[in-house]
Amino acid sequence: MLELYLGGARSGKSRLAEARAVASGKTLVYIATATAGDSEMAERIAHHRQQREGGGWKTIEAPEQLADAIAAHASDGSCVLVDCLTLWLSNWLMKDDDALWQRVRAEFLYGIQRAPGQLILVSNEVGQGVVPMGALSRRFVDETGRLHQELAAVSERVVLVTAGLEQVLKAPH
Repeated sequence: MLELYLGGARSGKSRLAEARAVASGKTLVYIATATAGDSEMAERIAHHRQQREGGGWKTIEAPEQLADAIAAHASDGSCVLVDCLTLWLSNWLMKDDDALWQRVRAEFLYGIQRAPGQLILVSNEVGQGVVPMGALSRRFVDETGRLHQELAAVSERVVLVTAGLEQVLKAPH
């Protein structure tokens, strides 16, 4: 089953996605896409690692090779949670190679649709604010929106999280 959790910063999307994964009763795999570019981000990463400690999570760091990490760790008895797609997207957009990004995105979309087990993807909804001033920021918002539309189309369940509340946008029939 493929699920997508969307929401703004500090909306509660990660907490709810993690709870959903734990409730699955399956082997838990957490694929993290963040990189510690500064001390504040390093502290955030350490805090998140500590929160998962002892909870049965196997954590995999995959800031770029997300499709490979999913392929390597998804199984019929697993629930793989990816947090978060917008950080992964940022890592690729910073390379400033559109052809490479298009290829990586296509491989990712192909792979997630074939992954066994349960896969929960977490991403920041960034398209509800003002249009950014800079070209890279506008490209980020555009690419995020395109990726979310593609993911929502192939996901069996899509959830929008606002203020810690789930709004199920799409559910299996």
